[in-house]
Amino acid sequence: MKLLVVEDNRELIDMIAGHLSHRGFSVDAVRTGAEALACISTTAYDAMVLDLGLPDMDGMDVLRARATLPTLILTARDGVAHRIAGLDAGADDYILKPFDLAEFEARLRAVLRRPGLRDAPALSYGDLSFDPARHVALVGGHAIELTRQEATLCAALLRAGERIMVRDALAELLSGPGEDFSANALEAIVSRLRRKLATGGAAVRIETVRGIGYRLRAAPA
Repeated sequence: MKLLVVEDNRELIDMIAGHLSHRGFSVDAVRTGAEALACISTTAYDAMVLDLGLPDMDGMDVLRARATLPTLILTARDGVAHRIAGLDAGADDYILKPFDLAEFEARLRAVLRRPGLRDAPALSYGDLSFDPARHVALVGGHAIELTRQEATLCAALLRAGERIMVRDALAELLSGPGEDFSANALEAIVSRLRRKLATGGAAVRIETVRGIGYRLRAAPA
């Protein structure tokens, strides 16, 4: 699943993003409200982890602007009035700093299990589909075991359909915080996903558009 983490403390954001990435999530991490709003306007996220004390605006303004995005507030504001205001503005849960990473992850997973996400429609092209709620790819109804990066790539290609996904956009989507992501690394992930789709009998292939990127095509008969 694709998450947005909004937190201005560099050490804390690195810790959270690193932990979530290790646990199988795809994570974008930003430190300001403006960056958060820009990310949300261009990328489909499954949930947001939001600090309220941002350097350029109050996190509540980000929450009010994007109240439909499932959100876990992460903050040092421990007053009851702050918690009520956050929940009333659209937050799904509220956890105080300092916090335990295990509890944080459990609360985040609870937010992701809410009915609105469970009922999200699967992405599909031909006989290939991807269930965003369960983070599972299927060919003809049979699950294919994918790594986090392979699953993220599969979902991105399915969202695009036959439109071309540019290499740079895919590299940014697949890379971790501060990670130096090479063209060879992207090609390796694409190659692995191709093999797994072929082994699974998918009537869909990943086409390379030379010098630009990749897109899905129906496999030749």
